[in-house]
Amino acid sequence: MRCPFCAHENSQVKDSRPTEDGSATRRRRQCEGCGARFTTFERIQMRDLMVVKSEDRKEAFDRDKLAKSVSLACRKRPIGEERIEQLVSGIHRQLETMGETEVPSMKIGEMVMSSLKAIDSVAYIRFASVYKDFTEAKDFEEFAGSVKDVADIE
Repeated sequence: MRCPFCAHENSQVKDSRPTEDGSATRRRRQCEGCGARFTTFERIQMRDLMVVKSEDRKEAFDRDKLAKSVSLACRKRPIGEERIEQLVSGIHRQLETMGETEVPSMKIGEMVMSSLKAIDSVAYIRFASVYKDFTEAKDFEEFAGSVKDVADIE
């Protein structure tokens, strides 16, 4: 593993343990060159997933991009990083176990919206505003009204 500080090629693993949800292995490493310590995460990748975007454009699935968009929707909300990581890991696992190598971006968006709706309505609306491309305040108002109606029913 290359050191992120000095780019030395070798490092020693000082400690390994599974993450809380068991989806990855956390490793503490020490660079043999500069002695700096850093953490890496090792995850199982079952298959390469391709995301089919609009107009049939395809790009490789990027777990970090998904995590960043979920984190952005959850920003300044009472949702811990662990919970966000669990949500992203759960969606990633679902995508891998679907058996498909190509997944429509709409499917991923719907999975995120479904998960966020169960966690936090504000994060759900924030994500929906980008996913559904709200252009006017009226769009927010109508969508927020539908979320309130669903909450009142439950």
